[in-house]
Amino acid sequence: MKILITGGAGYIGSVMCEVLLNEGHEITVVDKLLYGPNSLNHLFYNQKFNFIKSDVRDFQNYQREIKKSDCIIPLAALVGAPICDQNIEESFITNEISVINLFKKLSNDQIVIMPTTNSGYGSGKKNQIFDENSKLNPISRYALQKEIIEKKLMRRKSSISLRLATVFGSSPRMRLDLLVNDFTHKAYKDKSIILFEKEYRRNFIHIRDVARCFSHCLDNFDMMKKNIYNLGLSDSNLTKLELCKKIKKYIPDFVILSKNIKKDLDKRNYIVSNKKIELTGFKTQFSIDDGIIELLKLYKSFKYYENGNI
Repeated sequence: MKILITGGAGYIGSVMCEVLLNEGHEITVVDKLLYGPNSLNHLFYNQKFNFIKSDVRDFQNYQREIKKSDCIIPLAALVGAPICDQNIEESFITNEISVINLFKKLSNDQIVIMPTTNSGYGSGKKNQIFDENSKLNPISRYALQKEIIEKKLMRRKSSISLRLATVFGSSPRMRLDLLVNDFTHKAYKDKSIILFEKEYRRNFIHIRDVARCFSHCLDNFDMMKKNIYNLGLSDSNLTKLELCKKIKKYIPDFVILSKNIKKDLDKRNYIVSNKKIELTGFKTQFSIDDGIIELLKLYKSFKYYENGNI
């Protein structure tokens, strides 16, 4: 297929592009390279890889690519509650308006596979399990924006929404603000962490399993279209404390302290079911432990991570 990926130079995109190219697809990335020019350097050798440097909102810069693409994967976004709260207008324009305008430019037959978020489930009752039929209760601006876009997306006949769990793992455009990446980095660098609201529970998914799932959706599109799927590890609905205890297995001198010195601004706390995506035949390959081992190898190998630089 001819696939257009907006924001493809980012944390997920720089991994996903390689996976999809290896599957034989032709990839065009549109990205303004906000975080630097190097995350896609490893792909330019491939004749099926194309790149357009542009803000995704400047449609005239890639109008031809929109029209000729079989599939569009809109990754471009301000991702996460903190950055959206810090950039209210920018997040509204990028995460909502630009995506809605992109949808208007597409034919009904063009495929859209879009990452949304399972953070829209908000905060559940004890032992409550959320599946794709559960009522959404977004408690952050980011989650609300994704809910709005998902509703627009599902009005199209050729679309799939993947509600991503919290992603972890290494990437050419590394992020240290994601929970597993962050806690593992603190364990390696500081040998200690202070947890607040330690019982808050999240679901997790490895970045390469995310990329593989997009490929799975393409391969099984007729069966999966017009549906929403949670995408996470079924055995990893973990509290912050449980995650830290897993990390401590690999760094025994990691000190875990718990104090209610402040509150989590992103008050997500839920258990998520991923059975629906599994029933389509998709199976994850990477566990939380795999990710922790991988991240520690990364942090030990590149000293600039010691200062948190990315």
